[in-house]
Amino acid sequence: MPDSICLVGCATGFSGDRTDGAPAVVRTLIARGGGTLIFETLAERTLALAQLARGQNPEAGYEPLLDELVAPVLADCLRHGIRIVSNFGAANPPAAARRIAELARQQGLPVPRIAVVHGDQLDSPAQRALLRERLGPRLDEVDVVSANAYLGATDIAEALRAGAQIVVAGRVADPSLTLGPALAHFNWPADAWPELGRATMAGHMLECGTQVSGGYFAVPGLKDVPDLHDAGFPIAEIHADGSFVIGKADATGGRLDALTVKEQLLYEVHDPARYLTPDVTADLSGAHVETLGAERVAVHGITGHARPAELKVNVCYHGGWLAEAEISYAGVQAEARARLAADMVGRRIGAALPLRFDLIGALSILGDDAGRGLASEPDRQRRDVRLRVAGEHADRKVAERVLREVTALYTCGPAGGGGVRTSLRPRLNMMSCTIPREAVPSGWRWLEDSHD
Repeated sequence: MPDSICLVGCATGFSGDRTDGAPAVVRTLIARGGGTLIFETLAERTLALAQLARGQNPEAGYEPLLDELVAPVLADCLRHGIRIVSNFGAANPPAAARRIAELARQQGLPVPRIAVVHGDQLDSPAQRALLRERLGPRLDEVDVVSANAYLGATDIAEALRAGAQIVVAGRVADPSLTLGPALAHFNWPADAWPELGRATMAGHMLECGTQVSGGYFAVPGLKDVPDLHDAGFPIAEIHADGSFVIGKADATGGRLDALTVKEQLLYEVHDPARYLTPDVTADLSGAHVETLGAERVAVHGITGHARPAELKVNVCYHGGWLAEAEISYAGVQAEARARLAADMVGRRIGAALPLRFDLIGALSILGDDAGRGLASEPDRQRRDVRLRVAGEHADRKVAERVLREVTALYTCGPAGGGGVRTSLRPRLNMMSCTIPREAVPSGWRWLEDSHD
């Protein structure tokens, strides 16, 4: 691979994504001379779930599918110099690093040089006091599960420059997983804002996995995508000025062209001129794309400005209990029976527990928690309807009433209800703020026994 190009391939877009995408990405990187493989596995609440898991087992709290993600490609990555960078450390990066070292031993491989990024978890008294100052008294009213700042790419880059073969992080910003390898490769100064802005948007293109290669794009008959079942994960070709070309793994399905790239470029962007990250304020207001050939699209016109003075923080806390129950009605007057069932459950539970009613397949996504949508939408006499009832409450016993009342519809009417399914699970809620970056000292350290 020429020194003027940094290749970064992504093999997951979230925790729970497919686990079989990495081999094709690695084969493509090897064929092109090397690069970095990233796994993006964190969403806003994933860390809180990981923190709960760590509370039950001190060696848990990292990506549950880590073995399935890493084991199939570990030997090839080490043999061909493909570095691995990921936030699959979640709430316990050291344990994730130890597990990777053990996977290497199990395969008869030398233990790789593994760096562990730290500092995103905000648990010091001073940090908690600062959060209380920013979030106000409501922080004292909740049972906090996790508090994490979004770190940037600097620690990843420093670890790679020091010779890390694998970098395991917790909460870093999604694009920083890509920017870190680019920073290490090109040795850009910390204030090279145009370059950082471009490479950050390359990371934004990769961070959702196959979303850019047809997944989020596909609409049959309107926006067709071939072989979507085998959509290839994306690869960014980053150049010395930060500009980039997006492609995907060789010999895979899906679709990667100017249209899919444009959709992903604007995905979750609130202000194209000020896309805020821990590393840079990216400016894609002047972006335009150029098709270079089959499944290769260049993105031009991006720049960057000084990074924000503060880092974003997510605080997750226990949010009571979510109760969900469903029952089906089919045949004559099916929709009318489902509506009557909803009315009965609502009358019996009353104001003690606000409920949401959905007619799945008829009125659900466009419904609303107050029930106004169901009341205003006329009965269209659908003959296959599934009623969903949901409510949340701090008291588990109150929430459980939803399950009992829907189950009782079996014999309490309306006629012909069936297929009841119920679920009760703890709910996690979230609040966010920003805090000065100097209040979040971060860094990296070697996993013990993983380096010379």
